[in-house]
Amino acid sequence: MSDNHITKSLEDFMEHVTARNPGQDEFHQAVSEVASDVLPWIRNKSEYRDARVLERLIEPDRIVSFRVCWFDDNGDVQINRGYRVQLSNAIGPYKGGLRFHPTVNESVLKFLAFEQTFKNALTGLPLGSGKGGSDFNPKGKSDREIMRFCQSFMTECCRYIGADTDIPAGDIGVGAREIGFMFGQYKRIKGEFTGVLTGKGLEYGGSALRSEATGYGAVHFAQCMLEQHDHQLDGLTVAISGSGNVALHAAEKAITLGAKVVSLSDSGGCIYDENGFNDEKMAWVDKLKNEQGGRISEYANEFDAEYFEGKTPWHLDVDIAMPCATQNEIDNDDARTLIKNKCIAVVEGANMPTSNEAISSFIDAGVLFAPAKAANAGGVAMSGLEMSQNAQKRSWAADELAQCLESIMGEIHSRCIEHATKTEDGVINYRYGANIAGFKKVADAMLSFGVC
Repeated sequence: MSDNHITKSLEDFMEHVTARNPGQDEFHQAVSEVASDVLPWIRNKSEYRDARVLERLIEPDRIVSFRVCWFDDNGDVQINRGYRVQLSNAIGPYKGGLRFHPTVNESVLKFLAFEQTFKNALTGLPLGSGKGGSDFNPKGKSDREIMRFCQSFMTECCRYIGADTDIPAGDIGVGAREIGFMFGQYKRIKGEFTGVLTGKGLEYGGSALRSEATGYGAVHFAQCMLEQHDHQLDGLTVAISGSGNVALHAAEKAITLGAKVVSLSDSGGCIYDENGFNDEKMAWVDKLKNEQGGRISEYANEFDAEYFEGKTPWHLDVDIAMPCATQNEIDNDDARTLIKNKCIAVVEGANMPTSNEAISSFIDAGVLFAPAKAANAGGVAMSGLEMSQNAQKRSWAADELAQCLESIMGEIHSRCIEHATKTEDGVINYRYGANIAGFKKVADAMLSFGVC
């Protein structure tokens, strides 16, 4: 089949997707990124084509939307909308986080659930895919307001989840505090103590390393990818965006392994510390963001660093870029700048932080590109291990879990290589490898069940 025919097939496929899901730009982008690799791969595989597996995968098993009413501290009634997208349970119970953020809508959650399908499959663990959340914004709310919202949210959401059905976790806006409030409400309503949520506190069934796992896992994957191409992380300069959980732990692990991390950011702009972060500076940022609710610009005054208002770090001259903030933070102009500055690798810590055009530019230029569905799978992998601990009614030690995490990320890297293509220069196309490996695992399970 010619490249023009493949392109036409993708265009026809996406025309159907956009017509069936109007106005859902984030979802269209996620599907297009996967379909661009899967459609050519299945062109000679009638078992997948005839069963229309890809078409079935883009249609969630169900989408639940519900009203969430709660009282603010002034006694006024507030109304938000809650969602749970249960996309596929072909290889395990639905698994995916809850996001509380004003930007949450059906399109965002469908894109996240779709990505989760392949991410969870790559871990090798029996995890289906889902995503949920609300347009509620925890920022600026008191603990009591957040508690009342979380309790109201779970009063509705508890009808659709369970330890063997659907196990939500945290995401943007949902940390240990929110998980605790929701778990307490679930326990109160159902009258049972089960592992229905992951990301719980250690005191009530949580797992060590859960908060660190996504950031640590991304760096482990980067290390595997670099070593595969005769590079070492030690001594390389790294730009990281964001200053949340993923970004801070990615920076921490990269520094531990000898890299020089020079940037972090938030919605206001980015900082550049040419001397690099160290343990003292990281502890200061952690306190600033997680205890004081401050802005990253304050770092510039404290440590005599540069601050670029309204900018991301992708104009900096670095060896590795790790977008760890949010979706579509690297566009094609950013990609061209990083390529011009001889960046050798891009490792996605956030979900879909790179536009499809930028991904193509990186791959065409021979830049190593680690897609989120592979690189940031450490978080859900650790959630899967928390589920195992809950099922066994036991708790594993942090060093044992650290070894498991590193092993799982290495296995994900191997699965990507197994199905990946290479350039003439030997550069591995990890996007293609991740998409095909994840799709094949889920698709083979779906074929086993017949048409359902």
